Amino acid sequence: MHTHSTVSDGTESPADVVRAAARAGLSALALTDHDSTAGWAEAADAAGREGLTLIPGMEISCRTAEGISVHLLSYLHDPEHPGLLEEIDRSRAARETRAEVMVRRLAEDFPIDWELVQEHVAPGATIGRPHIADALVSAGVVPSRSAAFAGILTARSRYFVAHYAPDPARAVELVRAAGGVPVFAHPVATARGRVVGERTYRDMIDAGLLGVEVDHRDNPEEGRAFLRTLAREHSLLVTGSSDYHGTGKPNRLGENTTAPAVLERMLELGTGSRPVLP
Repeated sequence: MHTHSTVSDGTESPADVVRAAARAGLSALALTDHDSTAGWAEAADAAGREGLTLIPGMEISCRTAEGISVHLLSYLHDPEHPGLLEEIDRSRAARETRAEVMVRRLAEDFPIDWELVQEHVAPGATIGRPHIADALVSAGVVPSRSAAFAGILTARSRYFVAHYAPDPARAVELVRAAGGVPVFAHPVATARGRVVGERTYRDMIDAGLLGVEVDHRDNPEEGRAFLRTLAREHSLLVTGSSDYHGTGKPNRLGENTTAPAVLERMLELGTGSRPVLP
């Protein structure tokens, strides 16, 4: 229920992600590229050939007023909904401007430039730090994406630049308006940086949040217990997923899964777009 292709920061095409899911023995998957739905059509064609259920989705980058990064998974929304589309386009433009500034800063100390970064971005993809990481790898500065994010590209690095992202509660409202199912991605992933407090959860739930991604390798066990309690108290769906990026991360398809009953409920709630069914 959480995968990325070359449309954003994955290393495999949308069709290859679907084929990888089939090889992994999965019966369904969602394609959730960052701030983009450009991979939906290719993934749908592959899902039809492989006999898999495909849930069209997207991962929306958000930020609280305190500057804490929040990722919101949106499933089965209308990709042409004006309000959501406008917000996503704004985020994409800000992300690219931010990337250019980061590369200029990095170029002062390392042998990379904007042209090298662009070599690692698929046509139409949403550019971001993973592509800068790939450029650093190819330049021999770091051995892997993970190493780049652990050091040079961390949010605490002097090379880091923030970019515009919508408030998470506002993003939830837009997803619901677009007929989608909003699910809070890896909410307690402390290894990624600061996590939100009670007020943000309350605001997102009041805005129409429908689920929380509990079973994710970056959520610590104590955090998962908190999320399950939260889900029970507020009747939220509980999902699990891999956050697959191909070779871009160690995460493997199927390492965490979502219960079939939860998927069925998501299919009932999502009205903005249609899944591909076998």
